[in-house]
Amino acid sequence: MEVVTTIEQVRKQVKSWRQSGYSIGLVPTMGFLHEGHQSLMAAAKKDNQKVIVTIFVNPIQFGPSEDLASYPRDLERDKIACEKMGVDLIFCPSASEMYTAHFNSYVDVNGLTDALCGKKRPGHFKGVCTVVAKLFNITQPNRAYFGQKDAQQLAVIKRMVKDLNFDIDIIGCPIVRESDGLAKSSRNSYLSPNERIAAICLYQAIELANLMIKQGERSVAIIDAAMHSVIAKQPLAKIDYIEFVDQQTLKSVELLEQDSLCALAVFIGKTRLIDNFIYQHQHS
Repeated sequence: MEVVTTIEQVRKQVKSWRQSGYSIGLVPTMGFLHEGHQSLMAAAKKDNQKVIVTIFVNPIQFGPSEDLASYPRDLERDKIACEKMGVDLIFCPSASEMYTAHFNSYVDVNGLTDALCGKKRPGHFKGVCTVVAKLFNITQPNRAYFGQKDAQQLAVIKRMVKDLNFDIDIIGCPIVRESDGLAKSSRNSYLSPNERIAAICLYQAIELANLMIKQGERSVAIIDAAMHSVIAKQPLAKIDYIEFVDQQTLKSVELLEQDSLCALAVFIGKTRLIDNFIYQHQHS
């Protein structure tokens, strides 16, 4: 496994792989890797002859009051995780390598970014799309792998790839959870022991929603109220949003009559956690 820090080094390696006819899978990450990331690497390994993992805490997707400085980083641990999964190349550039002086070009996907986290974190997806477009150009992969935990990000990237004609397959991979249901996230490392226990309220709310849907409930207002009440019982939790949206357009829905995404963001103490589930409509 090779670890490189410059765009030139990546391009050189990719060029030689391409000449040998190898297919390339890309897993873009912000590091502090966990089993969720490793499941993406495993999928990339299965589908491609070469796998590139990028590790880059992207400054332009963080808002002014967000956790850029404190975002967890541990490159040595990340290298071990990648090595274990059979990754071929790690690209971990500096911010100045990715954004040279006078950098001034951005990719912005409109519409899909107005809802959910996009509404709460203005500019966030512009930063995500810009860095992902750059990584696609640098690594030239056949396929790129993203987690379903960031469901809005996945939808936005799929739209960007379609709209801008990137010749890349975007593969969404299922959420990986802890044994008590908490979605694996690098930000879980911020939680104190009490907050960690409190954090399972997100999954409890999702489980209740799924049960209600299974029993035939289709009113978003009723399911939403039940989810709110589960989380409200948890004194350390503060709901940022719970929303049901059409899976394609991310526009709000009032009845579950089409494939829908339920996404939630909840502050546990100062840490903002996200989770989601997908309702697949049975067409009669």
